[in-house]
Amino acid sequence: MSMPTLEEMLAAEHAGWAALCSSRGAAYYGGLMTPDAVMVVADGTVLDRPTIAATLDDAPPWDRYEITDARVVGLGDDGAALVYRASSVRGDAAPFTALMTSVYRRVDGALRLALYQQTPTDG
Repeated sequence: MSMPTLEEMLAAEHAGWAALCSSRGAAYYGGLMTPDAVMVVADGTVLDRPTIAATLDDAPPWDRYEITDARVVGLGDDGAALVYRASSVRGDAAPFTALMTSVYRRVDGALRLALYQQTPTDG
C-alpha cells in the first residue's frame, strides 16, 4: 500500500466540491466514502454515509469555492489527512470559510474518504 498523495487527495476534494456545486454530492460521496465514514459539519452534526447519500443533494448548490493552504499529515502506510482552508459562496449569503480535514485511506487500492470535518473560521 502507499500513502495517499497531496495531488490525488486534492483531486478528490475538487471533484467533491464540483459535485456539491451541481447538486450531485450524494452520488459522489456515497461512492467515495468508506462504509463506516462520517462527516462532521460546521454546526457539529455528525452524518454517516447512508444519511449523506440520502440527503446531500437536498442542500442548495455552492456557486463557487476556493481551496488554499493544503497540506498532508501522514497516517501510516495507507492513510493520510488533507488539511486545507476553504472559502465558498452560495447565492447572496455571506461566504462560508472553514478549515477542512479529510482523512483518506486506500481500500483495495482505491482512495476512500473515512472522515471529513469542518471548523468554521472568520475568513
